[in-house]
Parts: sequence; structure tokens; C-alpha cells
Amino acid sequence: MSALAGIRIVDFTQGVAGPLATMLLGDFEADVLKVEPPGGDRVRGEPGYLCWNRNKRVTTLNLNTYDGLKAARDLIAGADVAVFDMHPGELERLGLDAATLRAAYPSLIHAWMPPYGTEGRWSQLPADELLLAALSSVSFQQSSYNDQPVYLVTPQIAYGHGVLAAGSIAAALYERAVTGEGRALTVSGLHGVSGVESGGIMRAGEVFRFGSGTSRGGVPNYRLYECADGKWFFLGTLTQGFFLKALEATDMMHLMTLDEVQGEFTNLLRPPALAMAIAALEARFKEKPRDEWLRILHEAGVPRGPVGERNEWFAGETVAANEMRVELDLPSPSGRGDGGEGGKVVLPGVSLKLSETPGSVRALPHAVKEGEWAAEERVGGSDASPPRPLVHSPSRTNGPLAGVRVLDLGAFIAGTFAPAVLAQWGADVIKVEPPEGDAFRTYGLGFVGYNRGKRSVSLDLKRPEGRELFLDLVRKSDVVLDNYRVGVRERLGIDYQTLAGINPRIISVSVTGYGPKGPLAVDPGFDPLIQARSGMMAAQGGGVEPVFYQIPVNDTGTAMMAALGICLALNARARTGRGQEVLTSLANQSVIFQSGEITHYEGRPPALEGGIDYLGPLALRRLYQCADGWLAVSCTEPAHFHSLCIALGHPEWAGRNIAENAMKEAGDGQLSTAVAEALAQMPRDEAVDRLLAKGVPAAPAIRVDELFRDPHLQANRLTTTIEYEPLNVGPIGAVRALSDWEGWEGGYPRSAPICGGHTTEVLAEFGYEDDRIAELLAAGVVRQG
Repeated sequence: MSALAGIRIVDFTQGVAGPLATMLLGDFEADVLKVEPPGGDRVRGEPGYLCWNRNKRVTTLNLNTYDGLKAARDLIAGADVAVFDMHPGELERLGLDAATLRAAYPSLIHAWMPPYGTEGRWSQLPADELLLAALSSVSFQQSSYNDQPVYLVTPQIAYGHGVLAAGSIAAALYERAVTGEGRALTVSGLHGVSGVESGGIMRAGEVFRFGSGTSRGGVPNYRLYECADGKWFFLGTLTQGFFLKALEATDMMHLMTLDEVQGEFTNLLRPPALAMAIAALEARFKEKPRDEWLRILHEAGVPRGPVGERNEWFAGETVAANEMRVELDLPSPSGRGDGGEGGKVVLPGVSLKLSETPGSVRALPHAVKEGEWAAEERVGGSDASPPRPLVHSPSRTNGPLAGVRVLDLGAFIAGTFAPAVLAQWGADVIKVEPPEGDAFRTYGLGFVGYNRGKRSVSLDLKRPEGRELFLDLVRKSDVVLDNYRVGVRERLGIDYQTLAGINPRIISVSVTGYGPKGPLAVDPGFDPLIQARSGMMAAQGGGVEPVFYQIPVNDTGTAMMAALGICLALNARARTGRGQEVLTSLANQSVIFQSGEITHYEGRPPALEGGIDYLGPLALRRLYQCADGWLAVSCTEPAHFHSLCIALGHPEWAGRNIAENAMKEAGDGQLSTAVAEALAQMPRDEAVDRLLAKGVPAAPAIRVDELFRDPHLQANRLTTTIEYEPLNVGPIGAVRALSDWEGWEGGYPRSAPICGGHTTEVLAEFGYEDDRIAELLAAGVVRQG
């Protein structure tokens, strides 16, 4: 029996984010019924639909009729979780809002995933990744050559939104297992932005985290390079140690002796040395073919990733070793479902590997008759869900993970951001750092963005006394998370078997680059290395040259997935009393975060590819420059074309173009040229007003500096102000929260910690006397920041 066996979920969502969230829960045996409108899910014709709705049953209801709405309410009455993604006001109109349903069903978890936020001007726009990316500055945060917004060919906000919502629901289910009461929660598209951009949406005074002026990467040690044969690879030397190895292997150590560098690694990251180092390395790597450079760097232990193709990655050894490729029978035209004439569909596997309550891909989405699901006996019997009504109603002053203690051994992003997500849900997170601190602290604002909400203990795990002290902390904790390379936990004596021997309830989570098996298992794994190998960079570049995603796609995705895995394991422990091991990897997320693009069957349409400074695939779905800024337009039906012609003062376009053909015209054709010329004469805000007045979906593409003063984003409280004294930059602007919860203010309880800033405080809480703490400090086993 898996982690969520017996849990019943009614899923009223469409598109990518909502269905992906419930897919992740359904993988662990939650019984998910997807309720679609009479016309079906708006993405039903896309290949990804088969993946995002696997393991689900599907029924059709018209919520705009009395009978349909009554049937929906009956389904909710028998469910544990109801998930919605309607616009603000729609749930209230239908009587499906949190206040109404929670009053009727106190143990219900009501999850709302509005596409743009809960209020404000843009909250009523049709759900669309392009418009959300424009409104939230994600389009402008992607680095470009020409200081312009960029259209991402994979819906990274939606993927992140889905994983974040799944984790929030799992956290709420855990809370209900403890208290017996449900909770209403909101995870909007802007929360999704906050998740994937927690280290990117940062402001210190008037300094913002802008792009680099190139799509190859802005620093010499973490960048794309072209070789003599025209092939590309990513040099992933994020730390000084790795970069010095690279310089030695390439015979470029003289860069450290330049007058502008003077032996200091950090000077290489600043002008003018930065440009000089990039130019020198570009010239050096063009002297030999890629395979030769990859061999040289591999032998020197340097992290590197060849730019590959998506389909080759999905069919390759690493994906297979991690069981991330699953094949199912497509239903045959006869409806027998035996695979016969229907063929096969290949789709991603389960990213999270839970040792005791594993997930599985069991079936493609399949239809059921109205009432069939509700009439079935719940898996696990009547004890699988808490009774209604409640006998006890707990206070709502804490987050869903209140009382859960997490020891965070993570570093950089993927490992350490996962506990930050848990802190945002109310867990007590203790960052356990070596005496020198997390190496990612060098990166200033980025470190702050991914480490909020924690306390820090500085502890030397390599010393026997330090290891014993850590194991003592494990005895009174719930979760231990690390992102060590394969084999390091065993060498340190803190592998799962050891921890479980001390505390059978412990949940041990390990995040790696490429998983525990396969040809790359022992390689160091940084986000862009997996971007390169998995085909993400090649697809965004569209065959011209690869593009480095500014969003740390695999890092943030893996962190949010690991947080979900922890909540699933907590749910299982609430039932069994035992902890377990949870594994995931960046490589796994490279598959999940391209799930719509790699789900394959005979005859599927090709996945979208981009280009350098890519503006969009279609004339009526792309980014356009106005007289004083940029906007995004996204026409999804022929009527939008006629309305656009009128809004821009060119009704004659409709006479020259059949609307259905205009909808298909490429983003660099004659129609796009005409639209670009018309919009270039208008101020951005006027152009947006004209388009919206005629019902054309459009939104401004805001820059990063606009983000902190935009009225819509302020209305939805996207950002907040925090402090972090070590940087000495004054108040810092950052994202506020990753979800909002009924009865609880939420957000992060504190800023990022100083290394060792809470050592004595934490040890005292664990029962250490003052004299013993003083001895440990004097011996250098621990350090107080």
C-alpha cells in the first residue's frame, strides 16, 4: 500500500499545473477523479494530457446546470481533497468556495490554484503560461542578447506550480492525519513563480538580479562553450575548487595571475576580469573537438555537461537506471483498451523513490460513468479517512507542518531549498553546516533566496565528536535531508540504515544529480549540466545555439519535489509509525519538467523548439515590442484575430487573412511583421488596454525593476522585505510565500541564517547543558556564528 492509499481527490482543474499536482498524488495511490467540462480539458489534444492525467478516472459534468453542480457537490461530500483552478469569483458563484465547503465538510482539504492570483486586474485573464511569465517578469529574467523578454518553450512555471501544489496538499493531509481537521489552501500561479524564482526575484536597494546580456551564461566558470567541431558543452564549475581544476586541466591557470584577478577567485566574477576570462576560455575551447575536452575535464574531475537532444536523453541509460521511462498501452479504436490497434505511449516514471511506500504508473486516464466513483467502497475501508463531523477543532495559528523538525545537510540550491519550502509550511528547519559554511554563501542574494526560514548550526561532521553530536540530533528529529554525491553518506556514517537504527521514525531524504545508479551516478550534478544533457538547452535554442535557462529548472523542481516526498513519507509514517528513505535527483526532474514534451506515441506532433532571443511560436501568440516596453498577446480562438485587427486599427487585415489561417501563421511571418509595426507606434499600456477592451488576451511584459511596484503583484503580495546583515545592503526585496493557508499568515518565519548563528540555541533545545556546549565550542566541534 502506498503513501496516499485510501485518499480520495476530486480534481476540477485543467491544463498543466492542476492536473500535474493531482498526478503526483495519484502516483502514490490517491484515488483521483478528474471532472471535466462537456468540451473536455482545454489541453486534451496535447500529448502531455496522457501523462498529467495518468492513474486517474475521468468524468464529465456541466457545472453551469443544476444537475451538474449537484453531482459535483455529491462527489466532494465523499472526498478528502477537492482541487480547483477557477478564476476569482467563480467558486463563490457556484457555491464551491472554501468557506461554503469547509463549513459543510470540516475534514475536507480545499485546494485552490488560481492562474494569476486571488485579486487584481489581471486575475481574470485566461490561464496561459505566456501571459503569466510576462506579468511576473519571468520573460525578462531569462537572459538575452538584445535586452528583451524571451518565450520559454517549456512551461516551467506551470510545472513548478503543479509540484508546489502537490506538496502543499500532502502537507495538509499530514496535518489532518494529526489533528483530524482539513484546511483550505491557495497555491496560485504567482506562488508558482515564487517557487521557481525564489533566488531570482531579489532586490537590494536599487540592485536587481538582472540577466547577463547573453544566453550562454554570465560568468566564466558557469557557462556554455563552443568547441572546434561546433558542438557545445556546459562548464559547471560553480565553486572555486572545481574551477581551479578546470583551469589546470585546460592549461589556463595563468588567468588567476592577471593583474585584475590577483589570485582571488571572486575577482574573476567582476569586470573587467570577467570578460577577459570568458574571451580567453572561449578561444581555448575552440582549439579542440568537444569529445576531447570532455575527456580531459572528466579525468580532472571537472563537472561538465555536453549539450544533447531531448529524445536521446529520454531513451538513454541514466533515465532507464532511474526508472523514469514507462510504457503503457494506448486504448485501441475499438475501445477494448488492449493496446492492439492503439499502440504504445511512453511517458515519464515516478520521480520520487520511497523505500517503503513506493509510487507507480498504473494506467492512462480512462472515463467512468457519473456516480460510479462515488458508489465505490474506499480503498482501505472506512478507517482510511477521518470521520465527519469533528470532535476536536485545533487552533489555526501554525502551519500544516508545525512540530516537524528537519535537519538540513543540503548545500547550493536543490538540496537546501527543499527544507526552505518545508519551513514555509511551518516546519522547524535546522541547517547543519560545516565550519566553512555552505559554499553557496559566496553567491549572496541567491543564497538568501533559497535559505529563508531556517536556523543554522555549524558542526564538523568529519570529526567523530561531530558525527556523534549529529546522531544525537537525529534521535529527536523527524527528517534528515542531504544532497551529497553518491557514497558520501556512507563514508560519513549517516546513511539511512544508520539513522534508522537510531531513530526508526526518521525520514532520510537524499537528493543527487543523476540518481544512485547509471553511468553518471558518481558525477557531480549541477542544474545547467542536466539542462544541457537533457535537451532543455538545445530545445530552447532551436538548433541555432543552446540557451542556458535563467530559472534553475532542475534545482528548484527537485527541491519542491523533495519537499513533496517528505510530506508523502510523513503521511505514511502517520499510518505505520515508521520512517523510510526518500530518493530523487535532478535527472528525474529533467524528465518531469519536460513531461509534455517527451511523452511519446506514434504520430505525436513535434515538441516546440525556440531560437536565440525567442519571442514566440505564432504571430498571434508571442511577445511584441511597443513604443516604451513589451507586451504578450495570446489569441487562442479565431474570434480573437478579428478583435485584434480592430483593436490595432487595421480591420483590413481580417479581409486579407482567413482567421483560421492567421491563427497558424508563424511568429516570424508577414502577419507578425504587421502586428509588430502597429504595436511599435503605441505605448505599452495603451496597447494592452486596446487589446483587452476588444477581448484579446494580452498582458504587459514587465521588467524586473517593475516587479516590486506593480499594482497587481502588490495586491497579491508577491514580494516582501527582509533583512540579512552579512551582506550589509539594507532591506532586501524577495518573494513572500509559496502558498497561503486558512487561518494562518504563513510565509517564512525568518530570513536566511548566519552560519552557526543558532548553534548554542539549538543545542540547548536538544538538552545540552551550558558547560557541555562550551566544551564543544572550545574543541572546535561546533561553531557559533
